[in-house]
Amino acid sequence: MRIYISADMEGVTGLVDAADVQPSGRDYERGRVMMTEDVNAAVRGALTSGATDILVNDAHGPMRNLLSETLHPAARLMRGKPKTMGMLEGLDATYDAMLCVGFHSRAGVLGVMSHSFMGHEIEDIRLDERPVGEIGLAHATAASLGVPVVMLTGDDTAVAEMAAWDPAVAGVAVKHAHDRFAAELRPVAEAREAIESAAAAAVAAHGTAAPHSRTATLAVRWQSASVASVLLGIPGVTSVDSRTVRATGTMPDLYRQFGVWMRVAASLTGQAPYC
Repeated sequence: MRIYISADMEGVTGLVDAADVQPSGRDYERGRVMMTEDVNAAVRGALTSGATDILVNDAHGPMRNLLSETLHPAARLMRGKPKTMGMLEGLDATYDAMLCVGFHSRAGVLGVMSHSFMGHEIEDIRLDERPVGEIGLAHATAASLGVPVVMLTGDDTAVAEMAAWDPAVAGVAVKHAHDRFAAELRPVAEAREAIESAAAAAVAAHGTAAPHSRTATLAVRWQSASVASVLLGIPGVTSVDSRTVRATGTMPDLYRQFGVWMRVAASLTGQAPYC
């Protein structure tokens, strides 16, 4: 059984602030340890339920966060960037299930370190007019490949966001948001045990899903009108207003194109997230 794990960092046990998750932060090295151990808990759970091949994609920021020397030896690691598919690099229809570890809620939600991909540079994302963030786009892309998302860990707002997309996904809340940089933390040992148990149960119960390639429309509203203007040079990208662009296509092609949009935006703005 092949299992894919996408590992973000903001939703990891014990982390609440940019200083915990950015390489320049004073607590970043501790954050890397915490991230690796949350992933290890998910790997252990998947192995308990018969996983024979596990790929972990380091999906946060520089994508060089997980400590390879302490990552569970049963897991393979996808590390570094650029990646054509970003947070979903390496995911394809041969995987039986996907686990999301350390995810966070979308921009505009009062969740721990909530944002959508690029901090304050992306104001809003819509998929077929529905507000969406990293969680919704990951779920939609996996579904298009026929890979069910079976578990998500993060704060309570991230768990609720996934439940709104797919109530069948097992959610593990490792902290409860009090504000964007404040949370009530679940005890570390308890949180890791919950991740391992949920992963085991979710992998054991995973079903099958047929790949589909329905056409969808992705719209992104940027803080900078210059980003939207430059993106109009990409074939198929059209303007909604001075700061919003959209494109229509099928997943995962639309997800891949969105990655190009973000690289264009990064080259134009150079702004750090969480400002």
